[in-house]
Amino acid sequence: MSIVTLQSVKKDFGIKELLKDANFSLDTNDKVGLIGTNGSGKSTLLKMIAGLESIDSGQILVNSGAKIVYLPQQPDIDENHTVLEQVFADSGEQMHLVKEYEELSDKLAHYPDDSQLMSRLSSVMQRMDATGAWEVETNAKIILTKLGIADFDVKVGTLSGGYRKRIALAAALISEPDLLLMDEPTNHLDALSVEWLQSYLNRYRGALLLITHDRYFLDRVTNKIIEIDRGDIYTYTGNYSYYLEKKALAEESAISTQRKHQGILRRELEWLKKGPKARSTKQKARIERAHALRDTEFKQLNGKVDISTIGRRIGKKVIELKNVSKAYNGRTLIKDFTYQFSPEDRIGIIGGNGAGKSTLMDIITARVKPDSGIVEIGTTIHIGYFNQHSEELLTAVNEDQRVIDYIKEEGEFIEISDGTKITASQMLERFLFPGNQQYAPIHKLSGGEKRRLFLLRILISAPNVLILDEPTNDLDVQTLAVLEDYLEDFNGCVIVVSHDRYFLDRTVDTIFALEAGGSLRQYPGNYSIYLDYKKSEEAQPQETPKAVIVEKVTSPVIETKKRRRLSNWERREFAELEGKIAKLEAEKTALEKKLATMAGNYSEVQKLYEQVETLKKNIDVATERWLELAEMES
Repeated sequence: MSIVTLQSVKKDFGIKELLKDANFSLDTNDKVGLIGTNGSGKSTLLKMIAGLESIDSGQILVNSGAKIVYLPQQPDIDENHTVLEQVFADSGEQMHLVKEYEELSDKLAHYPDDSQLMSRLSSVMQRMDATGAWEVETNAKIILTKLGIADFDVKVGTLSGGYRKRIALAAALISEPDLLLMDEPTNHLDALSVEWLQSYLNRYRGALLLITHDRYFLDRVTNKIIEIDRGDIYTYTGNYSYYLEKKALAEESAISTQRKHQGILRRELEWLKKGPKARSTKQKARIERAHALRDTEFKQLNGKVDISTIGRRIGKKVIELKNVSKAYNGRTLIKDFTYQFSPEDRIGIIGGNGAGKSTLMDIITARVKPDSGIVEIGTTIHIGYFNQHSEELLTAVNEDQRVIDYIKEEGEFIEISDGTKITASQMLERFLFPGNQQYAPIHKLSGGEKRRLFLLRILISAPNVLILDEPTNDLDVQTLAVLEDYLEDFNGCVIVVSHDRYFLDRTVDTIFALEAGGSLRQYPGNYSIYLDYKKSEEAQPQETPKAVIVEKVTSPVIETKKRRRLSNWERREFAELEGKIAKLEAEKTALEKKLATMAGNYSEVQKLYEQVETLKKNIDVATERWLELAEMES
């Protein structure tokens, strides 16, 4: 049954036509991922369905009685509410009953013999039974706990923006609507919370329409993808992996069609040049067909960001931290951190919210001074720092400034990777800012477009050290895919702070995990390999050594009893194991993707499955060996 249907919906913001003729419907079992480049109209479409944004023409039909809940990126929250009050803010009688029950219970704790209080409490409990308020309260507390919120009585106004978003997410989930509209629900969530939300939405009985940059999340939650591409709507029945496969085939088909069209057009134009006399009906028809072919327009397959900025020479000394410590309000975030970053480093820094990840980045970039320790930066180093907070990126930007003028501050001409120079306008076009947008003020851009503009400004400054603090927030999946490819070939050091599992898997080969007390532990490999280490540690807590603590520049130290030192052969094996594990993981991932596309050929599926299982065993063996050697290294 259809919950929402769009018929010939159009939306134009003047400098950009967002929707030309949108037609699609959302059914009760749909779990839909909405994708498209920043500024393509994804958030606007959600607002239109929620009734918060007008349409220029067409109609949006909503099934009578259907409950629709919209979770925006920046939810509207009453700062005077407690956490539980905010979660129940739209729950009417249930909220009132839960609040009354909590107040009466608190009073009875002080006056247990008050019969009048006991009578009122009994009445409230009966009404809670009748309205189902018990289940709603229990469910709300479970959801809040899973999202990392344990204090239900704290005022919302005292919490950070990230925690406010989690509270709004909890409120949306407990309302159990027929259609849940979610704009970047994984922003500000740590990896464990994202995993839990992913599992929750897989069991969710209502329909979903969500925008997210988290491609693992998108792949595992959705059963349909809707893409907005320069005003047009394309629907793919399947998850994100299916979409990628079909999108590639569609682009190949489009290229083939254009080539055939160009071949026919070339022959017809040659015929016209010979000056055929239009004396017969057949010749007149052919002339008309030639003109029609000439006037046919194809949508260019260039709706993707093109990153091709030039690099800068990097010396041997990059950034060195010696015994760096930092605390705030008596809480230690970084403790005695020593590490020397190399030009080849691809490091991902992870940890819970508030663990100190951004603080560490600010120390590295000299925005914050450590309480103790030394930070040394090489003389050839030029740092490009992509901050996670758009509001901070805007502090030095006049939002009335035109987009092109903001980029021209780096230069009228920009040298790209092949050594040629292009204009600032041409570079903006490569970053999907068409001519009319280039002369618009920055405040006219969407949040995601501003982030993309700031990223461009950083990249054209030719950094040789890139520090990316939550780069996936508000960037579309297409831009992220191109950024990942760019980082693979980037000639310099890359340091990434991110909760995005997919992005970390694509871009880093070492994980630093920030833990309680300010310690950093080093794990070889990407995020998925890190998870394997953690599972191994949890499975064998007595036998598995703790991960490497980053304390020394030249050789990591293991927290364990003194053991014999590694032989030269074992040290060589230890160094090679990191690359071997990463290679095995890559082979396993490739086979799993291939296995997911196989159907109908049982023998081939069985063969691939056996290969995957063999690789898993080999990875386990290599991982155990690495941990064994790491324990002996000192």
